[in-house]
Amino acid sequence: MRLQHPSMTATSKRSAADYLPEKRTLFALRQAATICHGCDLYKRATQTVFGAGPGNSPVMMVGEIPGDQEDVQGAPFVGPAGRLLDSALEEIGIHRKEIYVTNAVKHFKWEARGKKRLHKKPGRREVVACRAWLEAEIFTVRPAIIVVLGATAAQALLGMSFRITQKRGEVIRSEWAPVLIATYHPSAILRAPSAEDRRRMRQEFVTDLRLAFSLVNARENNESSDGRATKQRLD
Repeated sequence: MRLQHPSMTATSKRSAADYLPEKRTLFALRQAATICHGCDLYKRATQTVFGAGPGNSPVMMVGEIPGDQEDVQGAPFVGPAGRLLDSALEEIGIHRKEIYVTNAVKHFKWEARGKKRLHKKPGRREVVACRAWLEAEIFTVRPAIIVVLGATAAQALLGMSFRITQKRGEVIRSEWAPVLIATYHPSAILRAPSAEDRRRMRQEFVTDLRLAFSLVNARENNESSDGRATKQRLD
């Protein structure tokens, strides 16, 4: 699998692909992304918010776009949605430090509401322009499983026809990783209209995460068994 440049329109030729470094390490990618002007979101954002986590993690989680706190702190999932993600992971015995977490778009898109900066959904042009960073992260980390959080992240990797409502929690074989699972974005759970909806969605979210990590464990156990069997044959 090789990196491909995102598609560009005749009137909009910039993209993250113009800023990719020759050396494809996470450090090099993170440094290069700090000066990315691949779309206009950088003009109103405080800083680029690149992915974070171990470069050898078997699991990568992909969200939509940084929020207000992520923009200020320069790290993904550090606001309310991040706290919900952390609590769900803790419920299944996983610590955030064990996984690589990133977003489909690396700059905060927002609109003012009084003194608050409210998140705005990125447009297709912005998702496509930023996609080269996400591709580079995937090909560098090489996760066994990708968990996409929300429709924007899912459609960035699986196409615009993908629907979370139809495919949530399904095990998908993809070009990006041996297994891909799509689930809710934590912010969607927080925005659910009622306490009952939030409770149900959070439970489903935890179920999806538990499935993802059970598949990781099964894969690692199979690899360990194969290794032991090979050693026994050699002995």
